[in-house]
Amino acid sequence: MGFNCGIVGLPNVGKSTLFNALTQTAAAEAANFPFCTIEPNTGRVAVPDARLDEISAITKSAATIPTYLEFVDIAGLVRGASKGEGLGNQFLANIREVDAIVHVLRCFDDDNITHVEGSIDPVRDAETVETELMLADLESLEKRIDPLTKRVRGNDKDAAVTLKLVERCLELLRDGKPARQLDVHEDERKAFRMLQLLSAKPVLYACNVDEGSAVSGNSQSERVAAMAAEQGAETVVISAEIEEEIAQLTEAEERAEFLEALGLHETGLARVIGAGYHLLHLITFFTSGPKETRAWTIPKGAKAPQAAGVIHTDFEKGFIKAETIGYDDFIGLGGEHGAKDAGRMRQEGKEYVVQDGDILLFRFNV
Repeated sequence: MGFNCGIVGLPNVGKSTLFNALTQTAAAEAANFPFCTIEPNTGRVAVPDARLDEISAITKSAATIPTYLEFVDIAGLVRGASKGEGLGNQFLANIREVDAIVHVLRCFDDDNITHVEGSIDPVRDAETVETELMLADLESLEKRIDPLTKRVRGNDKDAAVTLKLVERCLELLRDGKPARQLDVHEDERKAFRMLQLLSAKPVLYACNVDEGSAVSGNSQSERVAAMAAEQGAETVVISAEIEEEIAQLTEAEERAEFLEALGLHETGLARVIGAGYHLLHLITFFTSGPKETRAWTIPKGAKAPQAAGVIHTDFEKGFIKAETIGYDDFIGLGGEHGAKDAGRMRQEGKEYVVQDGDILLFRFNV
């Protein structure tokens, strides 16, 4: 399991440029006018993880296969999108399909690139998009009240739970707060997901800064960071311009030298992925053998059978046990044999909660 993130933002904030750089494609046309992205472009990106190469080197695997995440470049949004302005209806439909939102905010000045609002203010831009999502959610929920009320009168218990949830969501939205801030009880989680609320999506704010501000950000990105902290959202500082240049470098050594010259330790892609993993509560486990070493993504808290099911449904159905080695033990003891000799390979059952970095070998019977 990977995850997919919709790249959103007002027109001309650099989101298509960022998409092109991150996915190392030219699938999305970056141009200095609104709505240059008409259909959502999708790109799969390998998740960089130094642990994968280290594990593969010890095992001497013939192939090394990373896990992937998906970026979807979604058409630019303008005020009134919830009422169909610009490409609003399409925007809202596309965003409903993604797991999380990477909201690109323009935090740089450039007289050669117009801004749809006429000035640079990333906090205002964030509020514009958030407002449109909340307005769309309000309209969607208000339409549900009458049908749910009728079902409740017919003693439909599920409808009663959903109606109370809808009423609480409406109260929050009318107060100007996104649905993701709702305190959802455990027994309401399924019903809440079924509402498919746009403002319930986890948000990562990507502050697109000029090249000179890529290391420490600037006053505009600091404003965004303060806003994100209040919301409990994630934020990263990234320069789409730099990412575009990095995408042109084919050799890892060249990229490293380029980053070092700029005072950066990692690419913007790596920061976006790290923040995205944290945002969606994801972890990585590995499988390793002579044929291949491979990374897999699962939700934090997933148990061993669920992890096995990511590889193949038969593995989950016939799960017996998972032979487990922690990453540090695998590296420190020179691989599977060393870990086994040192008594660091464990036999874990169905209730084992997989830890980030675990190297697993599943035993199953179907």
